[in-house]
Amino acid sequence: MTDDDLTHDAFLGGLLHLWQPRSGYRAGVDPVLLAASIPAVSGQRVLELGCGVGAAILCLAARVAGLSLTGIEREEVYAGLAERNGAGVLEVVKADIAALPLTLRQRQFDHVLANPPYWRREASIAAGDPMREAALGEQTPLSTWIEIGAKRLVPKGLLHIIHRAERLPDILAALPHDMGGIEVLPIAAREGRAAERVIVRARKSGRADFRLHAPLILHRGDTHADGDQYTQPIRDALRTGAALDF
Repeated sequence: MTDDDLTHDAFLGGLLHLWQPRSGYRAGVDPVLLAASIPAVSGQRVLELGCGVGAAILCLAARVAGLSLTGIEREEVYAGLAERNGAGVLEVVKADIAALPLTLRQRQFDHVLANPPYWRREASIAAGDPMREAALGEQTPLSTWIEIGAKRLVPKGLLHIIHRAERLPDILAALPHDMGGIEVLPIAAREGRAAERVIVRARKSGRADFRLHAPLILHRGDTHADGDQYTQPIRDALRTGAALDF
């Protein structure tokens, strides 16, 4: 793949630029919101499962300096782009999350984040582009993503996952027994609409009660005809890299 096959796209109002394939899967709003939900502080270790071109973890790094960043990516093209985008900042491990190298299985992290593929292919049609399908089609079970992520956490470490709202029962059921302090942030397109996404936070060895937060609303107005103006919290996250109040 040459630079003619790529675009160099601005994120966070130009604070971050990422090389992405011109065709196939391209990072959008979801990884940015995932990054904005993570309460990391300088000096902590962060691991992203299935990092793609590095959108989520590098958005987090743009907000919080001094993090130790590691991303796991199975697809060669995306792993190479993540290395390029995060040169000098992001360690990229080219591996399947279900078959991590021993050197990574011996390490633990303060934060683990993931934006797993959204679509179960027994109930949907595979994408024609192989790289897009790798990003969108669930080949590794969602439960495996959660199990692997939880294992890599230090005690009191936080796991964050963004996914379709319909999969919330699967996510909660897959969380290991030692993951507590569970919080769910629903994300809805507009006021009065059902949530389409959820961000789930869980703490290793956490003891706090379950919390279901009020929905985070993406757009002002009742319909698409009112325009796609983002609400202020979303605009701040997307344009300036601000953290979400989660």
